[in-house]
Amino acid sequence: MTKLNRWIAGAATAVAGILAIGLAAPLGTGPAQAAGSPLSSEAIYSTAADLVGFAPRATGSAGGAATADYIQNRFRGVGLDRVYTEQSTSYDWHASNAGLSVAGTAIDAFPVQHSFIPADAKAGTRTTGPNGRSAPVVDIGAGGIDGKNVKGKIVLFDLAFYLPTAGLLPLTEYINDPTGELVDPEMMLTANPYLTSLESTIRNAQQAGAVGFVGVLRDYFDSNRYHNEYYRKLAMTIPGMWVTRKEGARLRALLARHGHRARIDLTVQRRAVTGRTVIGILNGRSRDTLMVQSHHDSIGPGAVEDATGAAEVMALADHYGRAVTAGRARRPAKTLMFITFDTHFTGYQAHQAFVDKYITRKATPYRIVGNATIEHVGKYARKTRAGRLITTDEAEPKGIFENVNPALKAAMAQSLSRRNVKAANLLNASPFQLIDSGIPTDASFVLTAGVPIVSFICGPMYMYDDADTLDKIDRTQLRPVALFFRDVIERLQATPSASIGLVP
Repeated sequence: MTKLNRWIAGAATAVAGILAIGLAAPLGTGPAQAAGSPLSSEAIYSTAADLVGFAPRATGSAGGAATADYIQNRFRGVGLDRVYTEQSTSYDWHASNAGLSVAGTAIDAFPVQHSFIPADAKAGTRTTGPNGRSAPVVDIGAGGIDGKNVKGKIVLFDLAFYLPTAGLLPLTEYINDPTGELVDPEMMLTANPYLTSLESTIRNAQQAGAVGFVGVLRDYFDSNRYHNEYYRKLAMTIPGMWVTRKEGARLRALLARHGHRARIDLTVQRRAVTGRTVIGILNGRSRDTLMVQSHHDSIGPGAVEDATGAAEVMALADHYGRAVTAGRARRPAKTLMFITFDTHFTGYQAHQAFVDKYITRKATPYRIVGNATIEHVGKYARKTRAGRLITTDEAEPKGIFENVNPALKAAMAQSLSRRNVKAANLLNASPFQLIDSGIPTDASFVLTAGVPIVSFICGPMYMYDDADTLDKIDRTQLRPVALFFRDVIERLQATPSASIGLVP
């Protein structure tokens, strides 16, 4: 039987078995879950709070090491068969002597994460020196560099956030919105802070000879603590500073009065550090393996991003590990691999090394046939006209990128409704696999390596900010998300491995 025929046969079996009558009770569960169970909201929130207590959990930091140790101990304590770490080299970034001024007047600014680094993106120290870097300022606003002479100058621009929830509608296969959050136009049109104009603007500015940049956080709330990720395809070799929308207006007024000239002060140390990815294995009855992943590192408190995701992974490890260890359930058909990655904020080196070793080169006994990724369970927050951040009790819109077979898609839609996962969009990730462009989640490298994924994510406005504190966690959605992923794992366990993916 060819792989395609096996896929068709497996999908047909899944349609008949899963859609018509559903699965039997999930592994190690009874008809109800006690409040003290590992999948309870209280247990998951408590784990997230523990992780926030280690913050900042930056790669290579004491907090990052303590977090990795904590997760290893948790995995061992729930009876997983093998617990270990994979190490990878990454680079941290530390700024000092930071400042922005116009004619001696200080501007409230914050250094742009991962700016002013060596062109080879390796370790090194760079500084503007005791006299700073003074230069004329070219204000491009929300436009581009084209046609503007920025050589030897500082570029001032408005950072744009590109992707609102409404932008995902062309990919949407199913929406679960029982309480109508997604009907709110403001919620649908608010863009998340992940996909932005930073990378393209700075690439063009550097190519044109700019010597510095200032980004106005036009679409952000009244904070300049925007901890952007490291963009792997761009080394920002010039110094950069963030200013709020309000401070940006003050900056522009000062520039107009003082000859459009500014000074940037910045010293940056980039250092090679070791990222520690934690892996826990629950052996199944075959080498076919399902990954359940998140990431544990953070720059600030990182409550929603991503203490919640890591806590959900640990809850599922606890649920399955204890069920097998206590004899309440037999070994799963497929091996379960629980992972919390490092290096999310410093370049995803751990993610890429994992894919190379475990999927591309197949250098381990684990044959990875499916992936479940959990990131961010947060409350929706909006900004007032004055720029103040207001946290609501509504659920932040959720996207579940997936490229699984039609029966699994339908089963997930049913589960979203049954588990009351609010404001959730089921999104077709198959086009991104076919064109090898990836998706804006930690499952991107796994997807482009050809593994079927179910990747849960939301993009609250505060996710890269020091404002990402425990009060932002949507405690009412912690258990629904955990139960949804328990359903996903059960269905992936019951589906023949060759027929999990939409594309065989």
